[in-house]
Amino acid sequence: MVGDLAGFVAASFLRGVDFVQLPTTLLAQVDSSVGGKTGVDLRAGKNLAGAFKQPRVVLADTDTLGTLPESEWQSGLAEVVKVAVLESEEFLGWMETSAVRLVQREPDTVADAVRRAVGFKARIVTADEREADLRECLNYGHTFGHALEKVAGYGTLPHGVAVAEGIRFASLLAVEAIGASTAFAGRQHRLLDLLGIPRATGDFEARDLRAAMSSDKKARDGTPRFVLADGPGSWRVAPVPDALVDRHIEAFVARLAGIGSRDEEGL
Repeated sequence: MVGDLAGFVAASFLRGVDFVQLPTTLLAQVDSSVGGKTGVDLRAGKNLAGAFKQPRVVLADTDTLGTLPESEWQSGLAEVVKVAVLESEEFLGWMETSAVRLVQREPDTVADAVRRAVGFKARIVTADEREADLRECLNYGHTFGHALEKVAGYGTLPHGVAVAEGIRFASLLAVEAIGASTAFAGRQHRLLDLLGIPRATGDFEARDLRAAMSSDKKARDGTPRFVLADGPGSWRVAPVPDALVDRHIEAFVARLAGIGSRDEEGL
């Protein structure tokens, strides 16, 4: 949040001044400090006021992560899972075998995770700075995640928890929408669980979540667009039929209300 705000101010003041990113959270080091997206949340939606402004340099010192609260650590891990799914079988498998060490914050493993995740994002942003096509993949888990954050009230639900729920949601959509296997969806769910990323809690109304997704900046003509993965490193961006989205939203709300379970998802 600090980096996004500072970048937005730097982009706006005198029509642009130089700035440097010094990320001190795992989420910022693996994701938000790199790529030039800066902005602030509005009541109408997340990151709706913003600009593209590249920092002069990003200096990520992983030693700063030693005192990070657990909730912030989990937020960052969710973004690393996102990248692992998008990048390759090799990275996803590495995350699965390294999960315990990441939970324990083993320094060399953490440094490897940061290097791998930020390297992937840097390559994507270099190829597509303004999100014309390729960069959209970085929104994996964020369509539903952003809706959760908005409906819960910004600052109520940790970003990583919201993104993790968004990854779970998108993985289940992909089974029906593009023929992804339930085994691949279950693999993503299990990895998030291994990393200790908690499930969202609270009272949500299906209609509120649907409305939030329709007003998201990634929507087109009010239709939400999802990044869907059918295997490690294999993804596409597509609209999903309203009826399918609504059914999965209702299943999510029912689970929070204690109706239904993971077993009913077939995973």
